[in-house]
Amino acid sequence: MSDTPSSPPQGKPPALPPDDVLQALIDQRLSMAETESAWQALAQHPARAAEVRAQQADRLALQALHTEVLEEAPPTVLQATLARAARRQQSWRSAGRWAGMAAAVLLTFGAGWWGRGLQHAGGSHELALDRPPGRQFSAQASVAHAVYAPEQKHPVEVDASQQQHLVQWLSKRLGRPLKLPDLQAKGYALVGGRLLPGDTGARAQFMYQDAQGQRLTLYLGALPPSPAQTPGAGQPAAAPAPLAGFSFSQEGPVPSFYWVEGDFGYALQADLPRQALLDLALAVYKQL
Repeated sequence: MSDTPSSPPQGKPPALPPDDVLQALIDQRLSMAETESAWQALAQHPARAAEVRAQQADRLALQALHTEVLEEAPPTVLQATLARAARRQQSWRSAGRWAGMAAAVLLTFGAGWWGRGLQHAGGSHELALDRPPGRQFSAQASVAHAVYAPEQKHPVEVDASQQQHLVQWLSKRLGRPLKLPDLQAKGYALVGGRLLPGDTGARAQFMYQDAQGQRLTLYLGALPPSPAQTPGAGQPAAAPAPLAGFSFSQEGPVPSFYWVEGDFGYALQADLPRQALLDLALAVYKQL
């Protein structure tokens, strides 16, 4: 009898991650590397992967219900206070004094109103928070929808009859495999898609239409890094951020729900009520 130890069985799928790891994945508490590792393991367990996606979508839906709080204009009193702070900023030389005031305002009113209040008060660009890449991405998606959705003869470059070619072509141009959500259950059929330019390369737009002619578009592509992710001189590059929750935006011509996974953004837009658009965005998210 040979003493050579037997090799492990070939082709055995990776073990399902422990429940605490899956819960951390749902709650977006894993690092990018841990998130990728967990999804790779889940790819061998489709039923459990679908459950995790559904739970993650439910969590994002709850987050999306409260985004209107950050979209509200700050109280008039706070706007006036922030305006005075902006005017006086140039005369302040003590970093400690400014940091103390900023901390007090943030603790009192919250970071969301602080950023929005500076914009409403017309403060210095040094005080105003930079526009997040996700919001800019969503606004661009909304404009693209407004340009192409009304088109009757040429709404897309490649129509639904060439679906496989469409996905392969756009996957190649965007540099990653894309999935085409099926929205038939929601009453929307694929019209087709097109290639569009973006800030950091190619973007894709998929268009759908219901029986009444209502169109919606899914816009996707890589995002530029946010200022917080851009390393300074001599500093290592920051890891991409994990999944960011659904956000609602009305900055463009039509409303949009958008979300970001790593350095890749997704935005779904249509001239629909907020809840109807959220339901469709969740249906798309569960299939990606």
